[in-house]
Amino acid sequence: MFNIVEKRGWYFLLSALIIIPGLIAMIYSTITYGTPLRLSIDFTGGSFWELRFAQPVQPAEVREPFVDRGFTDTTVQTVGDGRTVVIRLKEIDNETKVALRQALEERFGPADELQFRSVGPAIGREVTQAATIAVIAASLAILGFIIVAFRRVPHPFRFGICAIVAMIHDILVTTGLFSIASLILKWEVDALFLSALLTVIGFSVQDTIVVFDRIRENIPKRRGESFETVVNRSLLETLHRSLATQLNAIFVMIAILLFGGATIKQFIATMLVGLISGTYSSIFNAVPLLVVWEQGDLRRLWLRLRRHQPATA
Repeated sequence: MFNIVEKRGWYFLLSALIIIPGLIAMIYSTITYGTPLRLSIDFTGGSFWELRFAQPVQPAEVREPFVDRGFTDTTVQTVGDGRTVVIRLKEIDNETKVALRQALEERFGPADELQFRSVGPAIGREVTQAATIAVIAASLAILGFIIVAFRRVPHPFRFGICAIVAMIHDILVTTGLFSIASLILKWEVDALFLSALLTVIGFSVQDTIVVFDRIRENIPKRRGESFETVVNRSLLETLHRSLATQLNAIFVMIAILLFGGATIKQFIATMLVGLISGTYSSIFNAVPLLVVWEQGDLRRLWLRLRRHQPATA
């Protein structure tokens, strides 16, 4: 039987090599810009403009006149029949607004202004607060659910903690890579980013629980085997299902990323990175962590380091 869990040290090292550059990027961004990620007008405030054209328009084409005038962080989304667009950009004065509207109407024909208003940064604070509460509440609910669902196996608390550690791994990978993209590609965090992050959390836990559930079934059936062997057997039995399910979703997201347009590119890219990270962490982090905890690997490592300290002093 192929032993996946045996190489767990290498999996943890690979995760660290992916997470550390993201953490460095977030620290650099915080020192340079005051925040770990560049914030969009959803968080910093700006203008919200809704227009309806006589004909359907493409968001990427509507965005071009704004980019040409230096508003590179403008986001455009179509609503309903494709004729109505919602535009978010930095705060503009009336003269700039008139010039932008003239440029749009020259290109796409007359447009009706449905609304124009300023967006305060308070909206961003409310969204961030709601997302933080949602993550904490989801973590507690996951921990409680796993403890109850796995109450017949030894140490159900460990299953819950390992699932949450894998979830935190996926959040760090996603936000870290987004921070790097913020520095290099000038990507900005908006409300869609938070939506993508919450979806990633759902994907991550779902795949982890599939493997944990097989471990729960195999523990009473394989009483003569060590815990590591049971865990590895369960991992191999669910590996095909996990990869098949996640790869289907990954292929769809790659297609949307390539052909879905510029306005949802960051949203889909965030989802794609999080989904790949969730697939990896459920197999190579969450499950091996159970073995690390069961065998006391961290305690032995700590004792070994303490014994080594006097010799090097």
